[in-house]
Amino acid sequence: MDLGLRGKNVLVLASSKGLGKACALQFAREGANVMLTSRDEDQLSRTVEEIIKETGASVHFKRCDITQRNEIDELIAETVETLGSIDVLVNNAGGPPAGGFFDFEDDHWQGAFELTLLSLVRTVRAVTPNMRKNGGGRIVNIASSSFKQPIDGLILSNTFRTAINGLSKSLSQELGKDGILINTIGPGRIGTDRVGELDQMMAEKKGISAQEVKVSMESGIPLGRYGTPEEFANMVIFLCSGANTYITGQSLLIDGGMVKAL
Repeated sequence: MDLGLRGKNVLVLASSKGLGKACALQFAREGANVMLTSRDEDQLSRTVEEIIKETGASVHFKRCDITQRNEIDELIAETVETLGSIDVLVNNAGGPPAGGFFDFEDDHWQGAFELTLLSLVRTVRAVTPNMRKNGGGRIVNIASSSFKQPIDGLILSNTFRTAINGLSKSLSQELGKDGILINTIGPGRIGTDRVGELDQMMAEKKGISAQEVKVSMESGIPLGRYGTPEEFANMVIFLCSGANTYITGQSLLIDGGMVKAL
């Protein structure tokens, strides 16, 4: 199937590693022009070189701290200047700190809000005029499986990832008339550094090895294993492609059947 992404202009946030990097790589494989961003300029540079070497695509990067409004505005402006437009936006952010309700003070809550939710508000607000001008676009928000089923010990993520889902549904109603489709994806246990860190934290609490935690978690997944970043990226690519013309306002899980909520 031709996904119609060749020559499209794509911005992927938090894309120097993990799920963001996997998405950027898949877009490049489809022939899209891609802008990567994160706070780690050295890692960004290495990732861009790696993707160009593999795909030969037009891939660029700009360092950006997505908790800062001025840096988001500069990122959007430079992306439009470099690529010509923004057809696709993939919102992504590193997870806020793990912990329970009584582990955090107001500044922790404010920081998690700015990183996880307010950054998305700002990026969507910034790209919408360009997408409207171009007759439409695609937005995918990477959240967490916690928007269907809260994850113990991740109170900050549970709160703001769920808020992303509500925001996306509302935006789908407002942006549909402009031809802008917006959806949210919740990864389950995908084999990234972030999930590895969470496994290690759980292992330390229980006094067992991280491998034992992984085996235990896999036993609760019907497919019996963690997903791969590429498997996750495939769904992002589809929702952002020309093959998707009628899916908007939806929240989808990529979790191997792990979450039991309807």
